[in-house]
Amino acid sequence: MNMYTDANHVRVSDPGKIEGNVVFTYLDIFDHNKNEVEELKAHYQRGGLGDVVLKKRLITVLNDLLEPVRQRRQEFAKDPKAVMSILHAGTQEAQKVAEQTMADVRRVMHLNYF
Repeated sequence: MNMYTDANHVRVSDPGKIEGNVVFTYLDIFDHNKNEVEELKAHYQRGGLGDVVLKKRLITVLNDLLEPVRQRRQEFAKDPKAVMSILHAGTQEAQKVAEQTMADVRRVMHLNYF
């Protein structure tokens, strides 16, 4: 609730600015209902819409977005050995890619000393 909005939007009845308002930036990115976001912007600019209402909407949007991630994390937490196995396999794959990338870099830079 401490997210920056518009310093000049002191009262709900005051018109607010959209530019530089981080709450609207996040709503533009994460809120799937673009028409409603546009309506909220218009309402905010003419006054009569409070920052708390916008922040609560953003909280709801972000929680809805993160809920599947949280559920998946809970499932992974039940089997730490499987997580370690996944991490190990990913590390091995990343090492292969890194080795190939470095071989390409050495070849292009004429640093093939081996």
